[in-house]
Formats: sequence, C-alpha cells, structure tokens
Amino acid sequence: MVMIKTKLTIFSALASSALVLSACSSSETTSPTDATTPQSEATASVASKSPSPSETGNVSVIATTTMLGDVANNIISCAGGTTTVLMPVGADPHDFSASSDQIASMVNADLVITNGLGLESGLTDALENAANDGANVMEVAVLIEPIKFGSGGHDDHGHGDLDPHFWFDMNRMADAAQLIGAELTQITGDLGYTTCADTTATQIQAAESDVREILASIPVENRILVTDHDALGYLADLYGYEVAGTVIPAGTTLASPSSADLAALVATIKAEGVTAIFANTAEPSALADAVAAEIGGNVSVVTLYVGSLGGPDSPAATYIDMMRTNAALIAQGLQG
Repeated sequence: MVMIKTKLTIFSALASSALVLSACSSSETTSPTDATTPQSEATASVASKSPSPSETGNVSVIATTTMLGDVANNIISCAGGTTTVLMPVGADPHDFSASSDQIASMVNADLVITNGLGLESGLTDALENAANDGANVMEVAVLIEPIKFGSGGHDDHGHGDLDPHFWFDMNRMADAAQLIGAELTQITGDLGYTTCADTTATQIQAAESDVREILASIPVENRILVTDHDALGYLADLYGYEVAGTVIPAGTTLASPSSADLAALVATIKAEGVTAIFANTAEPSALADAVAAEIGGNVSVVTLYVGSLGGPDSPAATYIDMMRTNAALIAQGLQG
C-alpha cells in the first residue's frame, strides 16, 4: 500500500522543526580540519554529510493533479525548490497513467503529493511501487476529514465510501496547503515552507468568501445540482446544496450508466424542476447533452472545471480562479 502520512506525523514536524534548526545552526559553524587528522578521516567526514534539500535549494516536489500542483507550487515558489505536475491540463485524474520517466522521477523527488482515496486510479500501481522503492508519498485526502458519498442513492463509486473530491471545499484545500508546508518543513528543517504554506492557506480562505457569496445568491429552493458524476458532494455539503442525481451513477468517470439509470435521472430532473446539468471539461458531454435533449429546452448543459484546472489563458488557470469560475457558472446555470 502507498505510505500515508498521518496528521500526527505531519504536525509533529512543527514541534520538532525548532530542534532541527538548532542542530543545523550548531553544525554550520565548523573549524578547519586539524593538521594532525589523517587526510582519509577528513575526507570520510565530509563525504558523510550530504547537504539537505533546503541547503542546496533543490527541494523537488511532484504533485499528481493540477489543483494540488498549483497549491504546492505557490508554497515552493515562495520558499524555494521545484514543482512538477504529473497530469497535464485537461486530464481526467480517474484514468491518467504515468509514463516510465514520470514513474522514475517520483522515486527521486523529495515529496510526492497525491490526492488519494482512489482518485488517481491509473496511478495506483505506480504510486505503490514508488513508495516501495523509497519515495516519500503523501496522500492528502485522508488527512482532511473526508466525507462519505451521499448523493444519488448508488453504491458503486469506484473509490469506496469516502469521497476524494475534497478540493471543492476550499477550507479543506487550505488545510491541505498547511499539511504540505508542514511536511516540507519536516523534510528540510526549514520553517519557511510552513510560513509560505500559511500564506497560501490565507489566500485560499479569502477567496472562499467570494465563492460563498456567489453561491449564497441562489435561492435555497433552486440549490439543486445534477452533475456528470458524483464530484460536487463537498461543495453541496458546505454551501447547503442538494445533489439530486448524476449522469454517471458513480464517483468516477470510468463507470457507465444503464438505460434505466438515465431514465430515472430524466424523471428526477423533471420532478425537481432542475434547470442545468453540470458537465466536466475533462470528459465529453454527450451523455449530459442527451439527457438534456430528452427533457426539452428548459435544461442547459453547463461545463465546469472538475478534475483539472484550465489552460493558462482560461478563467481557471489557478486553483483559486477555478473555484471562483465554477461558482459563477453554477450560479448562472441555476438562475436559468
């Protein structure tokens, strides 16, 4: 199984970092090698002290998804190091598979940040193998009190009972930023990563207030969501929305609906007076379009940024922009 960092382990970094820094400061003051010390002993002493990532400025972080990659890069760009994102913009995290070069790079990185809870189905074996080979793999979703799937009345989510789509709760993503910073502090002994993570978390929480305001503008009776798959549970839970149904009756895009599933969804949409079906930029909207056509002209299909950020010229180029854009699209769709 992939090695999972617990909250206790990660937050213990904050308590131990002062000791680490104290030890580093005492070792930074060195005296010249004693003239009587044999050359071989002096050479062995130097060889045994490999510089830490923070000392070399070469802290390397790999993130699986574009959302986690953006948050991690904010921390790294502030405190130092490099960030690599495995998934390209527009990729569906449910079925993305890594190249052999990407798999090899995970073993050499200082930290590999994954969403976890089965989101990256195509990376399961690669992540487990990397962890077995010594990679420092951090699964974030299990650390931020994940919620259970609760919508649609279906069981086959492909992830188990816990919902991996935690980034739709910006408060949880702010927590994730702080966990990442604490882990980097533990790795490097540099409290700068914790400080930069706190700044990133504050920015996310400030933007969350904008998202809350946008979604609060929808009357309570209209806060009904129908989505392409079961991905908006965290958003619905946080802002008082209901997920009435999903085109794909699962928490993964890899599942397929039956004709009975689609017929039941059409009936639900008609009964609830739903005005929009929310699709996903990472997946074709053909099924959602077909359901909307079956109902008639009163239902529109609105495409959200669900499993990936948008491109650099899109309105969802960063995680914060993605969440603000999605909130605006949801509000527009439900206002008819």
